[in-house]
Amino acid sequence: MLERVANAVLFQIGWLICVMGGNSLWLLAALAVLVIHLRWISSWAAEGRLILSVVIVGTAVDSVLRGAGVFAFQDQSPLIPLWLMLLWALLATTLRHCLAWSARPWWLASVLGAVGGALSYYAGGRLAGVQFPYGELPTLIGIGLLWALLFPLLHTMARRLTR
Repeated sequence: MLERVANAVLFQIGWLICVMGGNSLWLLAALAVLVIHLRWISSWAAEGRLILSVVIVGTAVDSVLRGAGVFAFQDQSPLIPLWLMLLWALLATTLRHCLAWSARPWWLASVLGAVGGALSYYAGGRLAGVQFPYGELPTLIGIGLLWALLFPLLHTMARRLTR
């Protein structure tokens, strides 16, 4: 129980650092959150493949959305910013810990993904200055639908990629 609470607190701290700090030296603090998780809650051996896989999937998904004009960041890179990639790594740390309860039944992961995903993008967008060119409501509905599919997939990855 304490492990799950610590994981949730670490994730929230990391999320806030990433969103508020952007691509600045604050990323080192967010990286430290990831290292703390791997030292005190889990390990690279247990979760490294999952973290890398989630970062790859998340970067691909958000980069496609960026390329389609769903998100507008201040930089002009074809990929999402580094802070958002690190946020995907931090999300991966929750799948076997504080959010493990949402894996089954699958529809629970879908509901949490739809609501939590949209709310996270809304709050993150507001705090980080990310624009939604297609409008806030249509974008958040689309993100919610996408995350209704994506979050159960991430849980499946967590089951298959961890020892």
